[in-house]
Amino acid sequence: MREIVFAGFGGQGVLTAGLIVSQYKGFHATWMPAYGAAQRGGTANCTVKYGPEKITNPGQQKPDLVLAMNTPSFKKFVGMVKPGGIILVNADMMTEDTNVRDDIQVVSVHCNYLADSVQNAKGANIVMIGTITRILGDFTHDEGVEGMNDMFRKKGKSKFEAKNVAAFEAGYHALES
Repeated sequence: MREIVFAGFGGQGVLTAGLIVSQYKGFHATWMPAYGAAQRGGTANCTVKYGPEKITNPGQQKPDLVLAMNTPSFKKFVGMVKPGGIILVNADMMTEDTNVRDDIQVVSVHCNYLADSVQNAKGANIVMIGTITRILGDFTHDEGVEGMNDMFRKKGKSKFEAKNVAAFEAGYHALES
């Protein structure tokens, strides 16, 4: 079973990012959101668990990966990442040193910059979905794109498909040298 925590401020799309990954086909999955006092600007996070077996405990335990879209989320969740795990940080919003544990991998992506570069200013979360899909390798590129597009189609947001695919691509290829 794989566990991912998506964390950031309300409005950064972390709940949507988690929902997208939880909808990828081929695994049993759970999505458990947690909201702060205010939606936009308050804190938000969700836990996604998926795997071949039925998920019996959807709560946060020891995530394999944490997506931290800002410094407060990094500080709150870095201690939860299991040894050998990954914390993926939004380098555009990180204001403190991320080298605080030597038993995890810290991956920094300038997702706001990448989203802007593909003319999708609200797509930083989608950039990170592309990166997550690539670094975990649990889903193929095409499964990631199709799962994302399918979720947005169900929400009546297919008109943003081209921009979202561009953001996903930017994240998927962000770590290439």
